[in-house]
Amino acid sequence: MKKKILVMDDDFILLELLGKTLEKAGYEVRTAESRPAAEEALLGFKPDLAIMDLIVDEPDSGFILAHEIKQLYPGTPMLLLTAARGVTGLQFEAQSPEAKSWVVVDKMLDKPVRPEQLLEEIRKLLGEPAEAAH
Repeated sequence: MKKKILVMDDDFILLELLGKTLEKAGYEVRTAESRPAAEEALLGFKPDLAIMDLIVDEPDSGFILAHEIKQLYPGTPMLLLTAARGVTGLQFEAQSPEAKSWVVVDKMLDKPVRPEQLLEEIRKLLGEPAEAAH
């Protein structure tokens, strides 16, 4: 059975590219251009992994969606894609217990990300061998 991946990003071109890349790699993909659309998708789609942009509808949309997914589907690995670190210089590594309770994603990658790098991180998060067939 194909693993399911939810992808949320407000960049339509990137969203299309990610969807096609993941489908070609053998995953079942649902895409959402906003947090409300991602929340709606979650009503009928239990992802094995979620990928989200940090800043979509609000500056912390990715973090909010991650918390919602953790409540609905505990144990779901999550990958945050963001250009915010490069643009703002802000770092999101959680050091304090309070920060760790807010940053619940499993991995953060800076945009732009190479498709091979993204697929490698997805396989790691899903516990799949490299170049896994679905």
